[in-house]
Amino acid sequence: MGSLSHCNSPSLGWVVQKFGGTSVGKFPDKDIQIATDIVRASLSQNRVIVVCSARSTGKKAEGTTSRLLAVYGKLRGVGAAMCVDEEQQNELVEQARGLMLDICNDHVFAAEAYIQDPSIRGKLVQTIKDECQELVEYIVAAKRFNLEINSRAKDRVISFGEKLSCRFMAALLQDKGVESEYVDLCDSFHYDAGERLDDKFYRTASEAFTRKIAACESRVPVVTGFFGNVPGSLIDGDIGRGYTDLCAALCAVGVKAEELQVWKEVDGIFSADPSKVPTARLLSSITPSEAAELTFYGSEVIHHLTMDQVIRAEPPIPIRIKNVKNPRGNGTIVVPDRILSASHQLTRDSPKPQAEHKKPKRPTAVTIKDHISVINVHSNKRSISHGFFARVFSILDTYSISVDLISTSEVHVSMAIHSSSQQVEAFGKATKELAECGDVSVLNDMAILSLVGAEMKNMVGIAGRMFSTLGEHNVNLEMISQGMHDPRLG
Repeated sequence: MGSLSHCNSPSLGWVVQKFGGTSVGKFPDKDIQIATDIVRASLSQNRVIVVCSARSTGKKAEGTTSRLLAVYGKLRGVGAAMCVDEEQQNELVEQARGLMLDICNDHVFAAEAYIQDPSIRGKLVQTIKDECQELVEYIVAAKRFNLEINSRAKDRVISFGEKLSCRFMAALLQDKGVESEYVDLCDSFHYDAGERLDDKFYRTASEAFTRKIAACESRVPVVTGFFGNVPGSLIDGDIGRGYTDLCAALCAVGVKAEELQVWKEVDGIFSADPSKVPTARLLSSITPSEAAELTFYGSEVIHHLTMDQVIRAEPPIPIRIKNVKNPRGNGTIVVPDRILSASHQLTRDSPKPQAEHKKPKRPTAVTIKDHISVINVHSNKRSISHGFFARVFSILDTYSISVDLISTSEVHVSMAIHSSSQQVEAFGKATKELAECGDVSVLNDMAILSLVGAEMKNMVGIAGRMFSTLGEHNVNLEMISQGMHDPRLG
């Protein structure tokens, strides 16, 4: 190990680097090393904040977060069995203990494999064991004292994934000669559980994170992507499993970073899925509205709340998506586009002669979202339509079903809905109630094909070319949707 000679220089601007769980798990010591080739190399140009997700060395289902969800399942079982069977409780506690032992062993193995300095390695191994033991003791206490098992308990369990990951990353950086400090945001601020996730909440969170980062002085902060306390729940509430991206964005806003870097295992955002379309090209830049559409309609780009925070910052902070396997690549940068106010009149450019175009206009990207069901509801009443639509959407709201695409006439509505496995029962009940509104038909195993591009509103004939191409390949269209300000045709 080299001496701790690399640190944040106060004269440089900030960059926030967010690493996903597989990056932390798979690239600590390969041809490309996160600690040296990315973080340490960046310190010559910027001050760096590192934000990490929970470690994973393979599929998401096998990652630390997924295993901690299984631990929470055992904890919830302990709570459910409180008044029933102590023997069953004990069995569930032992199962949870076994899962935690697997998680502990996995992180200890990584520490012993990648940390060269005996002192740093020894401290890390002991810290990992202590963190895992703390969670086991919490589960035992839940059984012994009949603790309430709620969404906050779930958040507490899940937070250990980011704690272990960031402990590992901080030690890895120190082992490579970088002055770093572990920063735990899991209890960084308190917010009234009854309050909503509004601008005040995000401002409070960002300010709390900034205070923690400032306390690190010249040391590189290694920040847990899991943060709290969030009204309701972090993972089960409005934010969900994209919370690490949002945490990185709030850190970037707080320190007024020059750039937010999201490191993945792909070179950036492509014009289509490269595994399905070999000719897909890497996009050098994309607007937030385009990125949001790609995320919603099937391409895993970046959490929508992340973009909201950095693009609305003053000044706006660009997001750059880069590849941990190709640190020198430029990646794809998400740059602010023009925000249309409510009073803004949208003006369309007049079609220009082809000779005046510097280059042919085309959509930015194409994306596909599978596992779609289309519900068609045709009203039996040829009367005022507003009551019909109100009833339809009231039923969907009752069962928490969101609509991806919609097409309407006065007495007919077609809705494309993502039929996830968790919604099968709710979907069936909603369909039965919709039958009270009129004739209902359902088409399963469909897909949404979307063209995405901020400039498509000015592309003459783009819809015709899309439909012609689909027709040439015998693809039948069930519904079409595009909004006035929408950078997407689906």
